[in-house]
Amino acid sequence: MSEYIHVLIMLVLAAATAGGMLVATSLIGPKKSFIDKMEPFECGESPIVSPKLRFSVKFYLVALFFVIFDIEAVYAYPWAVLFKELGLFGFIEMMIFLTILAIGLIYVWRRGALEWDR
Repeated sequence: MSEYIHVLIMLVLAAATAGGMLVATSLIGPKKSFIDKMEPFECGESPIVSPKLRFSVKFYLVALFFVIFDIEAVYAYPWAVLFKELGLFGFIEMMIFLTILAIGLIYVWRRGALEWDR
């Protein structure tokens, strides 16, 4: 149990730091409220449309595809580094993984999910 005391101390310090920052900002932070401050902020620009408008589903689909193919890169890099050590089994496993992703990409491409003009 004594080897975990350092982890416990670190967790307590992290929680105390976060709690201290929250308390400090609420005590010494500005409390003035005005109309401009309450408007949604979009990269320093005034909002063009209402923030209550719904996004197109295609926006979320493209974001999801980005995450999926980003994860592919996360798996492909270590595989490439350890390519020789993994041998034929590692190669076959990665080809199965890439084939599944390619089939998924072809499916969504043919369904028109990547087309913005529809």
